[in-house]
Amino acid sequence: MDFVKIYPQDNVAVALRDVGAGERVLVDGTELTALESIPNGHKIALTSISQGGDVIKYANRIGLAMADIPAGGYVHDHNVQTMANVRRSYAYDRDEGALLPGKTEETFQGYRRPGGGAGIRNYLAVIPTVFCANGPLQKIARLAEAEFPADEHFDGVLPLTHPYGCSQTGSDLATTAKTLAGVIRNANFGGVLVVSLGCEMNDLPTLKKYMGPVDERRVKFLVLQESDDEFSEGLALCRELMEEIAKDRREPVNLKELHVAVNCGGSDGFSGITANKLVGTLTEELVRRGATVNMTEVPEMFGAEHLLMNRAVNHQVFEDEVAMIAAYADYFERYGEQVSDNPTQGNKVGGLSTIEEKSLGCIQKGGRCAVTEVLPYGGRATQHGLVLVSGPGNDLTGVTGQIAAGAVLTVFTTGRGTPCGFAGPTFRLSSNSRLAQKKRGWIDFDAGVLLAQASDEALQGFTRQLYDAVLDTCNGKYHTRNEENGYYQMGILRDGVTL
Repeated sequence: MDFVKIYPQDNVAVALRDVGAGERVLVDGTELTALESIPNGHKIALTSISQGGDVIKYANRIGLAMADIPAGGYVHDHNVQTMANVRRSYAYDRDEGALLPGKTEETFQGYRRPGGGAGIRNYLAVIPTVFCANGPLQKIARLAEAEFPADEHFDGVLPLTHPYGCSQTGSDLATTAKTLAGVIRNANFGGVLVVSLGCEMNDLPTLKKYMGPVDERRVKFLVLQESDDEFSEGLALCRELMEEIAKDRREPVNLKELHVAVNCGGSDGFSGITANKLVGTLTEELVRRGATVNMTEVPEMFGAEHLLMNRAVNHQVFEDEVAMIAAYADYFERYGEQVSDNPTQGNKVGGLSTIEEKSLGCIQKGGRCAVTEVLPYGGRATQHGLVLVSGPGNDLTGVTGQIAAGAVLTVFTTGRGTPCGFAGPTFRLSSNSRLAQKKRGWIDFDAGVLLAQASDEALQGFTRQLYDAVLDTCNGKYHTRNEENGYYQMGILRDGVTL
């Protein structure tokens, strides 16, 4: 097979190899002559598309033809124009087939937390209120790591630095504090040492307003300016935290308590066909069992947002989705930018032509699940099922918002490749087998196998394999590549002046 046509309605197909000009190729059972060279992952026109006509992929418009495109022509950003910058109006046309959260007796082996929720890891996290504390924090973490190495019941010390916490004000400062509070409350952390400088804008009184009640045995605070020896005092607080963490053991937890984030980065022309599609079927399996799956990347919903809106569980959630999209359109306009500035150069080299095309592939990660809740950035999930988190396409800040919302595992897809890890385990799928083979130290699961085995039966089989691999990860039987490599980091979305 030379090309894959995703939906019967599509008037383009995706190349499964580099195709030379003049080659006769097979597309959906029909022979066609490629009029130009078409790189692997890029698109060919299946029929003539007139100037101004819709270019259709995923059974939806990914843009308008900028000139007449003949059948067999190469379709890319040189002849496809985005329409994502045009404001749209929406009407709620509920998708009655959208999957609602179910129930199960199935369990995973997790760590129950006194404040609620269940983790899949048992970390000691060391988190600053402000960037000024990053240096001492990292030294305290190294001292704690030397004294408390990881073992069967303890997954190690995570120093999660960030560059913010001061010279901020208003809603921007509140977002930083709220996001940090959510991360601190994440169920993967058996204990947290919060390190403050003492004079920052995001000081402890500010942060604590968003944290709510905490278990003082599990969360400790160190103010550097008030300490005579921050290293000995910090290590002493870590020892107190470890007294509690050392008691923690995995136990059976119903799958409804599992909270997973899905995200993508470095996407290519295959992402929506393989990795994101496979994650979408995983999402459906988890939601059928009552689990929570959250998804973000709002700029990468433009052009596909109507599909998510029609999957809203009720009219209020629909209105929340409309407001989320409008807020991001306002955000771009406020800075004089356009949502069509996404996709990236790498996305385009990988075959993605417009943000609509990228978005339609991106939202595949939600499967056909009903959207049960829409959260602001830094908000915490209260519903089971598929939850949308307002956040950017930027991987680091987006995933941090998802972790603040309660996710204990990030399932992350990539086509171009990225080794990044976040504030916890990151299970990464490649959209193509070439990447999986080349970057074995980055990739946990090769979804590119779907290109060679695209039947419904094959999809079901690979979904089961992925589900089992994710459950093994949750049960501590498998450690993801970012865990093995020690790649952890945290970022926070900013939108405000720097004082």
